[in-house]
Amino acid sequence: MALGKLQKVLISESLDPCCREILQAAGLRVQEKPGLSKEELLREIRDCDGLIVRSATKVTAEVLEAAERLQVVGRAGTGVDNVDVEAATRKGVLVMNTPTGNSLSAAELTCGMILCLARQIPQAAASMKEGKWDRKKYMGMELNGKTLAVLGLGRIGREVATRMQAFGMKTIGYDPIITPDVSATFGVEQLPLEQIWPRCDFITVHTPLLPSTTGLLNDSTFAKCRRGVQVVNCARGGIVDEGALLRALQSGQCGGAALDVFTQEPPKDRDLVNHPNVISCPHLGASTREAQSRCGKEIAMQIVDMATGKGLTGVVNGQALSKAFAPQTKPWITLARALGTVLCAAGKQVQGSVQVCTLGTALKEAGSYLTPAVAAGMLAGGTQKEVTLVNATLLAQEAGLKVTTTHSDVAPEPDSSTGLLQVSLQGTPHQVTGTVQGSTPVLQQINGATFKQPAPLSGPLLIYRAKASDTSALTTLTGLLSKAGGQLLSYHSSSTVAGEQWSVVGLSAPLSNLGELKPRVTEIFQLHL
Repeated sequence: MALGKLQKVLISESLDPCCREILQAAGLRVQEKPGLSKEELLREIRDCDGLIVRSATKVTAEVLEAAERLQVVGRAGTGVDNVDVEAATRKGVLVMNTPTGNSLSAAELTCGMILCLARQIPQAAASMKEGKWDRKKYMGMELNGKTLAVLGLGRIGREVATRMQAFGMKTIGYDPIITPDVSATFGVEQLPLEQIWPRCDFITVHTPLLPSTTGLLNDSTFAKCRRGVQVVNCARGGIVDEGALLRALQSGQCGGAALDVFTQEPPKDRDLVNHPNVISCPHLGASTREAQSRCGKEIAMQIVDMATGKGLTGVVNGQALSKAFAPQTKPWITLARALGTVLCAAGKQVQGSVQVCTLGTALKEAGSYLTPAVAAGMLAGGTQKEVTLVNATLLAQEAGLKVTTTHSDVAPEPDSSTGLLQVSLQGTPHQVTGTVQGSTPVLQQINGATFKQPAPLSGPLLIYRAKASDTSALTTLTGLLSKAGGQLLSYHSSSTVAGEQWSVVGLSAPLSNLGELKPRVTEIFQLHL
């Protein structure tokens, strides 16, 4: 995947016009085709570099396979459960979203749902339209003094909590990532789920749909709740078990539910929608002019930034790649990939355990993006069509390559300030070490032999090991280059280990045949970095 080469973007759903305008202003060709059938999408996506969707378009493995040039899927919104992220990752396609774009709109809808449940506003309004005046039937409750459980304390959850506190509600919650100290700053007391169920009058869910959150509210949890508990789901269908919710409503264990999302949209089973104590909307969480404008603008700007090499934000599956745009990290990523390629060539294997060690305080946080780069280098010569920082970790696992990372703040002089990167094939003597000089990745050591002058890792390279006393390999190489019309651009030799030394030769073009050189060396390989 060649980043920065985006040309054509397909918008497959209705978005604010600003999305198209921003993309076109950056020189990208844009096709807007909302409401495509599956077959039409498969045809349209073939020559597109980017795809922008909301929640209706299903970006399946089949769609991704048909998309021969696709580099990025942009989700104008938060949830990406309509995108097969694993299939996209395997193909090296970036998936990005706009996690902040619709937060306020979703939070405000949730607050509105809570108010509607407390006072049965939709039911009363519908009764009025039928010509009725049922004051006694729609007896409600005050929110003041009631306890609201917020499950999921990310952007939307915390916005809901702070707004409902203004109504005098006590807010408790749960989140496996947000710490209790952090949630306390916005007025939410965190408790284990088992302590939450019996304490709350209202429950609102704001988690992604994951295996761990599917059916979070179920028969068992409803049984532990206060009788008459009120439930709101404006997050994702499936977080609340719809069958369990219906049973709880029918028994009175659940006093009312407000649903903006369903397991199947639109829902074919209407039992929940038709229940008198259920308020439902057709997935309107992000359906405000402000949210649509914000999401459309944000995803367009993110794709333009990607196309122009400015940076990556909102990345779901390629966090390592987001670092590749920073000027200070680009040469280190290039180095990591090059060292992976050299190690693979020296070790003559792709499977096994590889340890990536970053040395020096400057590289303390670098392992997260250098490790995928090493894996990409290891896999570069394999059968995979294209290995990128997006799919390298996944493809390495599938190839039987385990890559682990360690760090030490101490790096030997004179590289203590810039840092060193060391990559080892465990269980073998193969190890390579490099650094960055200026903006140039260089090789410092290979299999215990140190280069007197570090060898630049770029372009066509010939790397060989031979007896230190035998210069015939270099002489033969010079002759081969002369015959082929090539040039020797650089030559670097290592220290002597067990009577042998390594040489790294920069060439103007790769040699077509190494046959004459092989009898004069212990080992030899050719790379193009």
